[in-house]
Amino acid sequence: MEDIEKVFKALSDSSRRALLDSLYASNGQTLGQLCGQHDMTRQAVTQHLAILEAANLVVSLKQGREKLHYLNPIPLHEIYERWIEKFERHRISAVRDLKHILESDKP
Repeated sequence: MEDIEKVFKALSDSSRRALLDSLYASNGQTLGQLCGQHDMTRQAVTQHLAILEAANLVVSLKQGREKLHYLNPIPLHEIYERWIEKFERHRISAVRDLKHILESDKP
């Protein structure tokens, strides 16, 4: 499966998005910490983390006896650059043009 397809598959599930939100709020959490924040079994969180890691959205590092999970924003940024940014650019230009028009009509 292509990398970008793995990212979209990972993002398609609300539980995985919730895990990403948790890591965004507090990066470097253990499995136990993540389980404590979500109404999921340890096994479910582990499975979701495996999908997120396969999509390179989460990176885990062993630190002593603990395994810490970190958000990797690069795949999300790549999606933003490829699909979202080009659509935003036109809206921002339109708002900027409207601002100039409105300001030029002021006395």
